[in-house]
Amino acid sequence: MDNLHIFFDYLNKFVPISKAEFESHILPIIKIRNFGKKELLLNAGEVENHFNFILNGLIRKYYLKGKEEINTQISIEGHIIHSQESFHSRKPSEYFIEAIEPSTVASVTYKEIEALFASSQKMEHLGRLVVTATMVLKDKWQMKLIKMNPRERFLEFVSHHPELMQRVPQKYLASYLHIKPETFSRFKHLTKGPSKN
Repeated sequence: MDNLHIFFDYLNKFVPISKAEFESHILPIIKIRNFGKKELLLNAGEVENHFNFILNGLIRKYYLKGKEEINTQISIEGHIIHSQESFHSRKPSEYFIEAIEPSTVASVTYKEIEALFASSQKMEHLGRLVVTATMVLKDKWQMKLIKMNPRERFLEFVSHHPELMQRVPQKYLASYLHIKPETFSRFKHLTKGPSKN
C-alpha cells in the first residue's frame, strides 16, 4: 500500500532503517485495517492486541465516567493510537477506541511485535524508542492539563492543531481539553474558523 511510506518515515525518525529492512522485517507483520465512522477499534473490557499507526483518518480514545465520554486522545494520520496499559499488561482495557472519520490503520499484534523486538538488537532498540516517545507525549499532555488554565490550553491546542478544529466535533475537543462545552464555545471567538458541532 502506497501510504505505508508515512509509517516507514515515522520509524526512521527514531532509528535509520533501510527499505529492505522495512520490507523484510516489518512489512510482513503489518495488517491493514479499515474502520467506518463511529466504528470501534477496541471496546472497553477487551484486551488490546493491536499497535495501531494511523495511515488515514481521525481516531479518538475515551473512557466512560458514568454516562459521560471523557476523551484522552484524538489523533490523525502519522500518529500511534492504542490502549497502552492493556497492550503491555495484557489486561482488559478501560478505554474505547473509535474512528471519528473513516480510517485506515497499519496494525501489528502483540505477539508479532514481541517477536520483532526479539529478532534483532536494532529492532528491539527501535521498539523501545517508539514506546518511550508515546509515553513522553502522554506525560507532556498531562502536564499541560495541570499547568495551563482552560484558555491557555485552548489557544495552545489551536496554534498546534488548527486542522482539528475543522475535523473534530466540538464536544470531543471540549472533553479532550478539559474545558466545559459552554466555555469552549466562548473561546471560539479567539479563532477565525468555526468548528464542527
